[in-house]
Amino acid sequence: MSYIAKIGGMTAEPKLSHTAAMILQAIHAGYVYGFSLMEMTGLPSGTVYPAMRRLEREGLIQSQWEQQAIADAEQRPLRKYYRPTRTGRSILAASQRRYPLLTKLVPSSEVKHA
Repeated sequence: MSYIAKIGGMTAEPKLSHTAAMILQAIHAGYVYGFSLMEMTGLPSGTVYPAMRRLEREGLIQSQWEQQAIADAEQRPLRKYYRPTRTGRSILAASQRRYPLLTKLVPSSEVKHA
C-alpha cells in the first residue's frame, strides 16, 4: 500500500489517509516517538507502528535510534525518534489543506527531540 497516489508513473496530488496525515502532523508537531504518538492521537500501536513504517518507506519521515546512554540514564528502553523529511513536510502541507482541522487536532508538543 502506498500513501502517495501515482498516475502513469508520475506522482499526482499527494493524498494521505486521515490517519496517516494525523500521524505525520503529530510527528511534525513534536510527538516524535511511538508511544507519544499513540498518546496524542489515541490510535493503537497496531495502527501507529505500521503507518510509521509505511511513511518511512515512502520517504515522508526518517527515524533514528537514540543513544543507549540516554535511555540508560532515564532507566527505560531505547526510543526510535522520527522526523518529517522535506517531502513529508510538503505532503503534510497538502494534507493540512485537505483536512483543515488537522492542526487543531494535533497541537505542538512542549518537548522536541532529535
